[in-house]
Amino acid sequence: MSASPQAHLLPDGRRLHLNHGPIDLIIGVDGPERADCFRTATTRFQSILTGLVSELPSLRNPTTRDMQFKDPVAKRMCDATRPYSDCFVTPMAAVAGAVADEVLDAMLRDHAPAKAYVNNGGDIAFHLAGRETITIASAAGPIRATASDNARGIATSGWQGRSHSLGIADAVTVLAKSAARSDIAATLIANSIDLPGHPQITRVPAQTLSPDSDLGSRLVTTHVGRLSKEDAIEALERGVAFGKRLCDRGLITEAALTLQGRSTFVSARETLTTGDLAFA
Repeated sequence: MSASPQAHLLPDGRRLHLNHGPIDLIIGVDGPERADCFRTATTRFQSILTGLVSELPSLRNPTTRDMQFKDPVAKRMCDATRPYSDCFVTPMAAVAGAVADEVLDAMLRDHAPAKAYVNNGGDIAFHLAGRETITIASAAGPIRATASDNARGIATSGWQGRSHSLGIADAVTVLAKSAARSDIAATLIANSIDLPGHPQITRVPAQTLSPDSDLGSRLVTTHVGRLSKEDAIEALERGVAFGKRLCDRGLITEAALTLQGRSTFVSARETLTTGDLAFA
């Protein structure tokens, strides 16, 4: 862990790199306010990690309806996970997205760029104005958002990602109202893509991989062998059903789900079957 927050302009001069311990941000801003936005982001970033560390023991506990936090990022994490209090989830499931949201909102309080984003390891908070758009690559294909859309965050989760997963999805990319909301939804949809007890899947207790994991003794996926077409579709259909429920509740705008070369999209408007978008 670096002793203090680090800030550097990338060689293209259009993006800012902020790093402190496990937090690694790439920030982009279009328009004449770029330099001012970068200064604001750098200032806000100075206390992000220390604020989270002060709340860390409670953040690793399962989310409850009466949970309260003082740190603004911790509050974002808790608020994003609160709609899922009927299943096991801790605020830590939204940490990357919440950090991205906090830094982006800090820039937007006093500045009005046409387009800006904060990318925290693939969990992205973005701002669009006018006719601006953003297109994000996913394993299932591109996901596009416009300034008129309600979505302002995108995140990806899967069993081979940065965090441990209870499921077997190669990737689930989610578009939602904020990066924190996208973060938790991607995590839970990825968890739902599963084949419990399947002999091709290896799992170990999370705490054996990360002693301080908020998942404790819950089994996380460490290997997924080759699945039959039928098994892959069965697992994906579980993710589709869960993702559709989140769309119906207004918690997400769109999700792209991928498992072993087969992909599907779920959106608030329609659901495409795995057969429609199956990759060879």
